[in-house]
Amino acid sequence: MSEAAEKSSEAAPSSPSKVTPMMAQYLEIKAANADCLLFYRMGDFYELFFDDAVEASRTLGITLTKRGHHQGEDIPMCGVPVHSADDYLERLIQAGYRIAVCEQTEDPAEAKKRGSKSVVRREVKRLVTAGTITEENILAPGAANYLAALTSDKTSPEKLAIAWCDLSTGEFNVIATSEASLMVDLSRIQPSEIIVPESFEALPRLNEWADENRIALSIRPNGDFASVTASTRLCDYFGVKMLDGFAQFTRPEQAASAAIIAYLERTQIDVRAPLSPPKRQSDAAIMAIDAATRANLELVKTLRGETQGSLLAAIDRTITSAGRRRLTRDIMGPLTDAALIAKRHDAVDGMLAARTIMDRIRMALRGMPDLSRSLSRLGLDRGGPRDLGALRAALQTANELVQLTDAEPFAAIALVDDVRRSLAGVTQDLEKALDTALNDELPLQARDGGFVRSGFSEPLDEQRTLRDDSRRVIAELQVKYSDLTAVKALKIRFNNVLGYFVEVGANHAAKLMEAPLSETFIHRQTMANVVRFSTVELSDLEARITQAADRALAVEMAVFEDLRAFALREAQALQGLADAAAALDVVASHAALAAEQNYARPKVDDSIAFEIEGGRHPVVEQALTAAGDAAFIANDCALGPAESDPEDTGRLWLLTGPNMAGKSTYLRQNALIAILAQAGGFVPAKRAHIGVVTRLFSRVGASDDLARGRSTFMVEMVETAAILNQADHRSLVILDEIGRGTATFDGLSIAWASVEHLHAVNKCRALFATHFHELTALSSKLERVRNATVKVKEWRGDVVFLHEVEMGAADRSYGIQVAKLAGLPTPVIERARDVLERLEAGERDRGPTAIIDDLPLFSVKVAPQPAANPKDAALREAIEALEPDHMSPRAALDALYALKAKSIEDS
Repeated sequence: MSEAAEKSSEAAPSSPSKVTPMMAQYLEIKAANADCLLFYRMGDFYELFFDDAVEASRTLGITLTKRGHHQGEDIPMCGVPVHSADDYLERLIQAGYRIAVCEQTEDPAEAKKRGSKSVVRREVKRLVTAGTITEENILAPGAANYLAALTSDKTSPEKLAIAWCDLSTGEFNVIATSEASLMVDLSRIQPSEIIVPESFEALPRLNEWADENRIALSIRPNGDFASVTASTRLCDYFGVKMLDGFAQFTRPEQAASAAIIAYLERTQIDVRAPLSPPKRQSDAAIMAIDAATRANLELVKTLRGETQGSLLAAIDRTITSAGRRRLTRDIMGPLTDAALIAKRHDAVDGMLAARTIMDRIRMALRGMPDLSRSLSRLGLDRGGPRDLGALRAALQTANELVQLTDAEPFAAIALVDDVRRSLAGVTQDLEKALDTALNDELPLQARDGGFVRSGFSEPLDEQRTLRDDSRRVIAELQVKYSDLTAVKALKIRFNNVLGYFVEVGANHAAKLMEAPLSETFIHRQTMANVVRFSTVELSDLEARITQAADRALAVEMAVFEDLRAFALREAQALQGLADAAAALDVVASHAALAAEQNYARPKVDDSIAFEIEGGRHPVVEQALTAAGDAAFIANDCALGPAESDPEDTGRLWLLTGPNMAGKSTYLRQNALIAILAQAGGFVPAKRAHIGVVTRLFSRVGASDDLARGRSTFMVEMVETAAILNQADHRSLVILDEIGRGTATFDGLSIAWASVEHLHAVNKCRALFATHFHELTALSSKLERVRNATVKVKEWRGDVVFLHEVEMGAADRSYGIQVAKLAGLPTPVIERARDVLERLEAGERDRGPTAIIDDLPLFSVKVAPQPAANPKDAALREAIEALEPDHMSPRAALDALYALKAKSIEDS
């Protein structure tokens, strides 16, 4: 049954008790996929009906129409073109929907043979969910798209496991976790979708967290997480008899991994997702960073949700999409193994030692496509000729990289040596086959044809010749028959009744009807002046010409399938190549960044050291450079243990100074330096010695959580509680203005007690910024507490920020000067000065009533604004015309004397 016939049949009115064959098929398929929007293929469109159509039209902003009737009501309908369906899928996925894609699995002509009312067979071929997207134009090239599964041990519910995979690349990992560490691990992984069993005990908390972070949460049957069958499911999927060859997985880890497999089998119908065997990660191998800290430090996104302005944007010099994904993973999960960190630093050193080769490597990497995603699409049978072309380009680039990394000093660098061996391990036969078979320019879809080189397949060339050059072939056959019959006027013609035929004048017809020519030419039709014949060869040629396009495409599809099968047989080696190239890209990125921004190699070991000399904030420094402002002021930081400290515990710095002086920048830059160092990169400092930080905590900035009924102060206290309850001596803690959100004495008390707890219980390396100057007295009582301050200068009642951190305590906060800079009205500033003077004079002890009595409202007279002095304007213009950066010391001194003389003259 054709599409038009289906629509005509479906559009016919039906009785309330009767449905059309097409609608009966639709309802049956929809019932089996009730939790999804059903994309029902009808010709060149995916149609949606009933409630699906109403929801889709509202979400997508497309027209809602109606088609036919069901149970006496109009059937709502909307549709999207097949060729642009990916755009609509993306918008629906972002809106939280799941989509069942129902395809036509039968040619309409075949359906028609079964009867005029037969419906084209259709089946759901895949379910599209947030965590199972593979479409190239939907996925962000430099970001992973993880599907995670979460489960617990029935005998020990506090023992949890997370398995996660990226279907678009085949990456598959698993980690043991706990309820206390669950959100830390999920924040690091950043899954797009999480699947959990129906009985999961922490579901309410997880559901709340998923809503806050706009992560899809899918509840699956408990059977998908059954640990008793998990091992068998995994072994069957990966074709092994036991899992010991992969790792020693716990029961929850096996259950979570098996749940991933079950979900992919459910969504990727009849297709085996090409996953790598699961890799077991250790939670102790990665720096623990909670969600609040990640947000405060703006690792991959700013607090506004933008990439620009984040740490990742500042340090990313990668060339490839896979390299960017790997760099993101490294930043989100810095290592805690000093030996592995040193291995990465060695590789960066090796790159910097051979800058010319490094530049050539980076240039070569521009030819490296996203190999992992092309492999995944081919494995899922969603790939096309361009994916095969990506494999060819990757192999060609690999050969170039192998040659580049054969030279010293790369041979001495373990990581680069691993990369080189991985690149060389890929079979060269595949590259030859791809290069021989594929054209230089390739279509997106195999069904478009035209991707196989001429000369690769003789049958294909023949079909193409017939398809594209039928006139020439017919002309050649006409010459052949003319020579054979010696009839110069012989013609080969075509009409819709006879097809191709040989035509001669009536005076030559007898010759063709007599032997031996009669054995070749078969009489078909006699006209008044001409006689028409056919030949077996001409009939065969006609059939071949008619079918040439279909046959040419069939040959090309066969070539595509052969190449695809060849590539998938080499999938493991190719994935190794993809991983190796990504690792090389990240190393080269770190080296390029270090050379460009003058970063230094940090020393990372298992001590409790934290010594930063000339540290800088990587994001702020680049922003200042881009804006052409003054250079970033570098600062030192020493949080390591004192030589006399028998417990080998870190120090706590109390940092005081005014707002806008750079305290928050200073706090963040030291945390970011630790992350960069342990991620394997060089750091913005002259020198850095960092003892491995196992947990990083940050409480910086002010924000509320009104949706959960939390004030700014409550959010601050919740985050502070997490730090005080979890930090240990190997942690790094940065805290900014604890206690500011409540009454002065309440806040001071909380901050005071927090410092004592960090010192006596947590014993961690910490930076504690505060405006409570009273806390600086603790340095005389607590042996590991040191006072530091950000230098400022006062000039004619204004404050000048020097952005330099020095040992000592600030004597005041300069809040009124900062308020003046912000533009508060002059009467307000003057009133504030008066109130502050009385408070500092001790009148606070007399109580608030006495202060109010002595300071009646608006007791400070508003001074009239002086008229503008033209001489002042001239002096200001002279100052603004100076360019100190381009003046010699003598010229600057002369200019200063000239300004002084002008000032005296004007006065």
